[in-house]
Amino acid sequence: MGKDNFGSLAGKTVLYTGAAGGLGLETTLHLLGTGARVIAVDNDDAKIATLRAAAAEKKLDGLAIHKLDLSDLEGLRRALQAIADDIGGFDIVINNAAIYPSKKFEDYTLAEMQRVQTINVDAGIVCVQVALPFMKAKGWGRIINMSSITRSGGWSDLTPYVQSKAAVVGLARAWAREFGAHGITVNAIAPGAFPTDAEKIHPDLVAYEKRILDSQAIKRRGNSNDIANALMFLASDAASFITGQTINVDGGWIMY
Repeated sequence: MGKDNFGSLAGKTVLYTGAAGGLGLETTLHLLGTGARVIAVDNDDAKIATLRAAAAEKKLDGLAIHKLDLSDLEGLRRALQAIADDIGGFDIVINNAAIYPSKKFEDYTLAEMQRVQTINVDAGIVCVQVALPFMKAKGWGRIINMSSITRSGGWSDLTPYVQSKAAVVGLARAWAREFGAHGITVNAIAPGAFPTDAEKIHPDLVAYEKRILDSQAIKRRGNSNDIANALMFLASDAASFITGQTINVDGGWIMY
């Protein structure tokens, strides 16, 4: 994947939360490879170091990493506003960062459920609120929310996560309707089961992987490039007439 595929991203500025994570790193590298500037927001030191090293190894310019606490919404807003004012705003927002607790519904406190909502949903709202005036002024913008196929049902012990991933689909549709007249598209991607750190919550990983492959039409595990390809497409001018949609990237697990 290179500039011939997504040349329209050259010179664009991307705000990307969770940019150093399991599904974020490859997309960040692809975005940099097209000539985009990436404002990468993450808080995992080890993953940040891996991203920085990978970009350096590939001699990719345009990466700026900011370690921000997404649970501190006002602090996040101040930091992003300062960055946006300094560099002229964000052209593309990818709301990817999320937490993934797992236990029975009755064992969650309300505070625990609200924390998931804050990080998985409200932080993305802040990102869009900061970016939107700049997008409107330019008459161009791309917003992509990372959802999950868990919102379709069939998974237990994930209530706040599923709630949050359904919420970002609703936001994508509402924003698409409201922002479309300004040349801004808004879509969501719903990944299936990808081999990331989040899978460690499952006690029997062998049985878990068998369930995944039995459920998918395509009999291989997904990889980060599968997500990167979908993100890059939706961020580019190739998808300029697609908005308000949710694309499942799941090997044919959920079909509707």
